[in-house]
Amino acid sequence: MASLTVPPVLTVRVRQHDGVISILAHRDSAQRALIQREYRAVFNQDLARRIASELSGHHKRAMLLWILDPAARDATILKQALTGDITDLRAATEIVCSRTPSQLHIMRQTYRARFGCHVEHDVTERTSGDHQRLLLAYLAIPRCEGGAADQAAAALDARDLYRAGERRLGTDERAFIRVFSERGWAHLAAVARAYRHMYDRSLEEAVKGETSGSFGFGLLTILRCADSPARYFAKVLHKAMKGLGTSDSALIRVVVTRAEIDMQYIKAEYHRMYNGSLADAIHSETSGNYRTFLLSLVGRDRAYY
Repeated sequence: MASLTVPPVLTVRVRQHDGVISILAHRDSAQRALIQREYRAVFNQDLARRIASELSGHHKRAMLLWILDPAARDATILKQALTGDITDLRAATEIVCSRTPSQLHIMRQTYRARFGCHVEHDVTERTSGDHQRLLLAYLAIPRCEGGAADQAAAALDARDLYRAGERRLGTDERAFIRVFSERGWAHLAAVARAYRHMYDRSLEEAVKGETSGSFGFGLLTILRCADSPARYFAKVLHKAMKGLGTSDSALIRVVVTRAEIDMQYIKAEYHRMYNGSLADAIHSETSGNYRTFLLSLVGRDRAYY
């Protein structure tokens, strides 16, 4: 469930006295695209370039991502993570491993159209080993979205993962890649339940014990999103803001990519898990127009009991 609030009537003409935040933070993807077309027609200027020239810092980065449609936004974050001055494998892995097959399909097409190369090329250039094999498989293999899981098949996969990991000396990473990249979220969640029932140990604990690094992070991202995307992103947000300093890149990435999808559920999970308000946490960790913009996307908190 999205947190975005949009007016019932779209005003496409951007007036000078209207604040950028008050307009764009309350428009959905289709409306933002229409505003950008109208802005170019009226002022003969690209809105993204105008925003880039007028804003700065984290606010600028968040706004430039927000005005993109979801697929272009994911493609842009992934491109920056893979080919920027500093490779951010965690961000790249999260974008790939937390998305549904249909989202990945559209993102791959958009990536090719915007950047003139296949995303698989950049993944191959900047990753290696089992991590690379996992990402390439997850990008390429179609998976079922929704539907009931086959409990017998889930038990067989749980057995295969146990034999590939905790039962043997060393780990058969290929088995983990096969199950995690070929199975839909509903099935993988059933595999996790079967694993716990059969071996009295969670599949997440097995993944942590048998894998490491970016490969392990990718497997855990897939597994946690199969269980609950909202819970996964609530944890990412909490980690981004806890302790000294704030990971603004993670904060921006989650807020702008989930506001139109499931931010209400993320807020509820955040409140349940950390006994506090996500909006309050963001308010305490940010400032100025950057804070105002993020809070406009997150929306007001509800009472969660």
